[in-house]
Amino acid sequence: MTQVTFGVLGALTADRDGTALALKGPRHRAVLARLIVARRRVVPVTRLIDDLWPDPPPAALGALRTFVADLRRTLEPERPPRAPARLLVTEGPGYALRPAPHAVDAWRFEAAVGAAAELPADRALARLDDALALWCGPAHADHADQDWARAERTRLTELRLRAVEQRAAALLALGRAAQAVPDLRAHLADHPWREDAWRLLALAQYRTGRQGEALAALREARTVLADGLGLDPGHALRRLEADILAQDPGLDLAPMAAATTPGGTTSAATTPAGLWHEAATAYDRTLAVGARARLESTVGLMRGLAVSGGSGLRAAREHRMAVIAAAERHGDPELTARVIGAFDVPAIWTRSDDPELAARVVAAAERTLDALPAGDTVARCRLLATIALESRGTRDPGAPRAAREAEAIARRLRDPALLAFALNGRFMQSCTRAGLAGERDAIGAELVELAARHGLTTHEVLGHLIRLQSACALGDFAAAEQCVRAVEELSDRHELPLVKVFTDWYRALRIAALGPAVEAETAYRAAAAGLDGAGMPGLETGLLPLALLALRIEGGDRRPAVDLRQDWGPYRPWAEPFALLATGDRGAARAALRALPQPPADLLYEACCCLEGVLALELGDREAVARARDRLLPAAGELAGAGSGLLTLGPADRHLQALDAALREA
Repeated sequence: MTQVTFGVLGALTADRDGTALALKGPRHRAVLARLIVARRRVVPVTRLIDDLWPDPPPAALGALRTFVADLRRTLEPERPPRAPARLLVTEGPGYALRPAPHAVDAWRFEAAVGAAAELPADRALARLDDALALWCGPAHADHADQDWARAERTRLTELRLRAVEQRAAALLALGRAAQAVPDLRAHLADHPWREDAWRLLALAQYRTGRQGEALAALREARTVLADGLGLDPGHALRRLEADILAQDPGLDLAPMAAATTPGGTTSAATTPAGLWHEAATAYDRTLAVGARARLESTVGLMRGLAVSGGSGLRAAREHRMAVIAAAERHGDPELTARVIGAFDVPAIWTRSDDPELAARVVAAAERTLDALPAGDTVARCRLLATIALESRGTRDPGAPRAAREAEAIARRLRDPALLAFALNGRFMQSCTRAGLAGERDAIGAELVELAARHGLTTHEVLGHLIRLQSACALGDFAAAEQCVRAVEELSDRHELPLVKVFTDWYRALRIAALGPAVEAETAYRAAAAGLDGAGMPGLETGLLPLALLALRIEGGDRRPAVDLRQDWGPYRPWAEPFALLATGDRGAARAALRALPQPPADLLYEACCCLEGVLALELGDREAVARARDRLLPAAGELAGAGSGLLTLGPADRHLQALDAALREA
């Protein structure tokens, strides 16, 4: 049977069995749209004439009849002459359009949204996605200035806004709060007066472990409502703010079980790649590609993905530079600064996962700093903190200065989230020499206190991990255990899977420092297996062979067998002399020792100093002995390398005593 359908969610369209119908001039289109607005009811001829012409001409009635006849021929081309019309009918004093209830996209949209309200969250979400996909632009876009269309446009627009919020509520009910955040941000960019959208956004942020951002969103809502409407927030927003401050357990919702395929594997919709696709689709419903609000909200999604671990972390890295480049194309340094600076994902490891990307981010941040208007201190602080973070391990002389300036600005502004970000940058620049575990512990302690007070969960985790590393450096395993308990409780509550990577390595380190070497090797191999798929190549590469080398040296083997076929990553220069020494080629080993670079400015600085010292002693190279001794001396009293929270070569004092003895004998 022939099916004629109409579209009014955007420009007016008419289709017959899937083929677009050619509607004639603007008055023909206006007649059709006016009859669709009437929703199958009769519109009197006199009313149609008044709606079509502000000042009707004498021939208006005849013109209207011509328009109707033309529309009938277009809509029902196979209707025999003089046969009554079945779609655009004459009835009483006027005309009516009588399409099927599902033949108009606006009617299908309305029905779907109404049905979704009665469905469970998973089915409601699918129904709302289908409904929102019908929108190709503003309702009745061709007739936006017509009085007869205004009420219907307003009604449909309000229904669409409610549908966007219903969809966010469904995501929250399904335990998928991270997906709701970017869509709500995009929604609020165009509709800042929507109190329920602010409530949903703050709740979604809270459920993703971002209590500080949730409170900031509620403060923003308060300002927007006061400045724009002269109103205070309603009861729902005030109650939510109180509940967040009290960390009311009623705000939490355990996520529903992930959807699985018949074979039992997680479906694509529950993977980070699936989340990214769903969020991108949501943006396409609300914002043009490259729109400012979309760019800023995308960073929020990337930040959420980054703390999810594994493929989420990799996806965030893959998309980050593309978003920055898109922001730069707008030519607005303040926008670019917000996009770059919004990626304030806490970072614990002091070597970059992607040095090339990090260098590009730093370059973009430096360009934006140069172009930023004077006085934008928040943006400047975030850019400086980004430079300090992304310059980890590079020995860039500008990075420590950036860290110090970012911290100073944040303290002046008394912004806790900004200060936490800046302190993370300072931590990344605290590995330029040995013996800085005490300084890092102070940073960690401040982060824990600051983040706990202001609901910055991921930075509270960062602070505990920093303190864990520092306690290991000082050999204080009782304090380290307290840090582990605190960080694991936070990880369990807020679903932060990457925490386990560091606690597993800590436990292997503890066995290496206190227990049998055989058990330590087993623990190290198990911890390394946990890195597989974690998305942290800057941590993973070369770590297991380095840990096992340290274990053998700590066990008394000064000429351990080294297999250079393993992936030693950045630590290969320290492995090569051992491999050459084991073959008996002392000359080549000595040349490799003398070619060693300065140890990297990361948490394994002391470990590399010890390796150099062991080699220098075995090869009798006095210059290398002196160099290793001078570099390691500030770590006196610590467990060498244990400040990494990953491995140790035993007490630094023991290495220093051997180096001092060799220098005295020489």
